[in-house]
Amino acid sequence: MIERYDWLLFDADDTLFHFDGTLGLTALFNSFQAVFTADDFSQFQALNKPLWDQYAQGLVTADEIQIRRFVPLAERFGVPPEQLNEQFIRAMAELSEPLPGAVELVHALHTRVQLGIITNGFTELQDRRMRRVGFDRHFELLVISEQVGAAKPHIDIFEHAFERMQRPPRERILMVGDNLSTDVQGGRNAGIDTCWLNHYGKQAPVDLQPTFEVDNLHQLHQLLLGTRHG
Repeated sequence: MIERYDWLLFDADDTLFHFDGTLGLTALFNSFQAVFTADDFSQFQALNKPLWDQYAQGLVTADEIQIRRFVPLAERFGVPPEQLNEQFIRAMAELSEPLPGAVELVHALHTRVQLGIITNGFTELQDRRMRRVGFDRHFELLVISEQVGAAKPHIDIFEHAFERMQRPPRERILMVGDNLSTDVQGGRNAGIDTCWLNHYGKQAPVDLQPTFEVDNLHQLHQLLLGTRHG
């Protein structure tokens, strides 16, 4: 099936990379000789998750997310929120590993099709992580919402990517991601095929059906290349 496409565009977090914020927050708390608890995580997420939802809607900026989510902890630890965000990003860049099958899939694909990433994540994390695992050598395109000023599912971030891709036919582009509301909806907004990486066996709404659906990257490998792996 890979012959259908000239470009494969991937989301980053929880599509190519495992992203577990508890790891980064634990490292952050450890640096202040503090114990990170489930209550701490709940309080952080009560701020963090709505900010990400607002970011996808264009209601807040990337800078606002990075600062506002750490304000209570900054008061607790007596340091600027910018410092906490920087420490968290550095920790996540070191602790966030590729998902099972990601490295093999990227290595198998990069000689067959052009590869890109469109992510709502932050520049420093994406750059560090891509270099650490060697993906920077295989991806021709890395589009980060923080740099573009628009986030998935908004059409503007996809149009920016298409411009950098020299505007290939949209029927020759596939977007792969784990998030229905940003990756699949974004791909549909942009008029390209989509593949939902459905980790948890959820049901897609009738009005938001992806072109393809897989449970994991091993299934995606088989779908695209017709070979079982893992």
